[in-house]
Amino acid sequence: MSIVNFGSINIDLVYRVDRFVQPGETIHALDHQRFAGGKGFNQSIALARAGAKPQHIGRVGPDGQWLLDMLETEGVDTKGIETCDMPTGHAVIQVDAQGENSILVHGGANQEISEAQFSKACSQLGEADWVVLQNEINALAAVMEAARTQGSTIVLNPSPMEDSIHQLPLHAVDVFILNRSEGEALSGEREVERILDALRARYPRASTVLTLGDQGVRYVSEGERIVVPAEPVRAHDTTGAGDTFAGFFLAERYAGVDPTPALRTACRAAALCVTRPGAAASIPRRSELAQES
Repeated sequence: MSIVNFGSINIDLVYRVDRFVQPGETIHALDHQRFAGGKGFNQSIALARAGAKPQHIGRVGPDGQWLLDMLETEGVDTKGIETCDMPTGHAVIQVDAQGENSILVHGGANQEISEAQFSKACSQLGEADWVVLQNEINALAAVMEAARTQGSTIVLNPSPMEDSIHQLPLHAVDVFILNRSEGEALSGEREVERILDALRARYPRASTVLTLGDQGVRYVSEGERIVVPAEPVRAHDTTGAGDTFAGFFLAERYAGVDPTPALRTACRAAALCVTRPGAAASIPRRSELAQES
């Protein structure tokens, strides 16, 4: 059994600003830092720090060796990561005075994962494996079809949400992890309960986790609806909070923990994450959650 994360690996360039830059405007950044990031990278780190032992499938450029070293140090299996001539993916992130972020992503090597690399990884999947996907790599549809053929559990975090998501074989998904804007785009609804009802009707075999920031999280599966409140904290930087939540929630569920305590653990981890700067650098370790409880 293993959690196999087909995911992006990025270099995050983070700029702290009083407010987000507007069209046609130039403003001074208050600070600049470089962090490890990418939704796939962050979720692998979160899975590992939550106690799981994930495998990561992805690609970096010659400037990305330090990112592989970091994954290996955290206990992530990196044998499925290849290096190519194209630069590693990167993100330009603005963080404002309230800790909210605005992100521009360039895919780079994340969009050049070869068919041979995907095929090799997918051929090793089995019914006991969980496949974790986000929308920052190429060939998502092919991976989903292969994972479904192998009987693996498919988890999709459709971020960034684009029209191409609707072209994926979404009926193969076992677990959706969505924020509110992603839920609205996927369901065509705006009110929380209507979003959940629409997704439940459209994808009846799937569980849906809908994160709502300081309003907590909703969970819906067959015969079960759960509401878990957010933990009150003062946000310093919300970058990586969703990935932290996803990693801890999936690690708990993979270990056999029931949904309600898994959601509470994930909310606690995300709350700690937003009190710190950066993405992967801000993800807490499981031991820190116990100290905070």
